[in-house]
Amino acid sequence: MGDDANEEAKAIERLGSIRQSIDNIDAALVHLLAERFKFTQQVGTLKAEYGLPAADPQREQEQIQRLRALAEESHLDPAFAEKFLTFIIAEVIHHHERIATESTR
Repeated sequence: MGDDANEEAKAIERLGSIRQSIDNIDAALVHLLAERFKFTQQVGTLKAEYGLPAADPQREQEQIQRLRALAEESHLDPAFAEKFLTFIIAEVIHHHERIATESTR
C-alpha cells in the first residue's frame, strides 16, 4: 500500500509541475494576443484614416493558409488553428469597424 501512495504522490507532484507549465504558456498567449491587438488597432486606425474597408478577405485567406501550414508543421490540428485565427480575425474586423465609425463622428 505504501508504494501506491508514494507513486500517487509523485504523480500529483508531476501533475502540479505540468499544470504550472500550462499556466505559464497561457500567460504568454494572453500577452502575445494583447501585443497582436495593439498592432491590429494601428491597422484599424490607418484603414479608417484612408477609408479602407475593415475586412480584407484576400489577406485573411492568406493568413489562414499560412497558419494551417504552420499548424501542420507543429503537429497541431490545422482545423483548430483555422478556427482560432478565424475567431481572432472576426474580433479584429469588429474593432476596425468600431474605429471607422468613431472616426467619422
